[in-house]
Amino acid sequence: MADSILPTPFLDKKEDKGEPGGFVLKRLLESRVLLVAKPVDRKLMEQVSTGLLLLENEDSNAPVTVFVNSPGGDADSGFAIYDMLRFCRFPVRTICAGLAASAGVPIFLGGDKGSRFSLPHSRFLLHQPSMQMMGQTSDLEITAREINKIRDKYNAIVSAETGRDADQIKADADRDFWLAPQEAVEYGLVDRIVSHRGEID
Repeated sequence: MADSILPTPFLDKKEDKGEPGGFVLKRLLESRVLLVAKPVDRKLMEQVSTGLLLLENEDSNAPVTVFVNSPGGDADSGFAIYDMLRFCRFPVRTICAGLAASAGVPIFLGGDKGSRFSLPHSRFLLHQPSMQMMGQTSDLEITAREINKIRDKYNAIVSAETGRDADQIKADADRDFWLAPQEAVEYGLVDRIVSHRGEID
């Protein structure tokens, strides 16, 4: 992959606050691998989206592997990453390596059906969105409606990708709903549990 198409964040060889530096990210991109290994926010969304677009420009047919280990975070950024994974032309496989929780679940589900894997000791968490609310009563009502819209969108994605009824997803995610890998397979989140790379290559 030519350095000329890589933005500055992917070229910086320095480590930043304990996170993999741009040099490491560049090497991963060359292997067509992306990491979602932090809380979901706008910065992560920008990094993942940039990586996806660069990889599509490089080769729109070769598959991309996304490793997910995230406690979740900003729902809008999670939806954006899910949309970007679906937007790009190449095949996408996702591997949960640790935790896919909250906004991390739609990201994991951004992988193609049949190509969503879990390592043996991973966990999955579905739950309804929440946020701290302050302000006038009318503003609180608007915020509450928006939270419900986010919840419905989240549940619709999980329902569509697992084949389970949306009402069941809503009921299950009303409180923290934890799934071990085999439970996630039975639920329809995960296609297969894998222990080594040879099982997916």
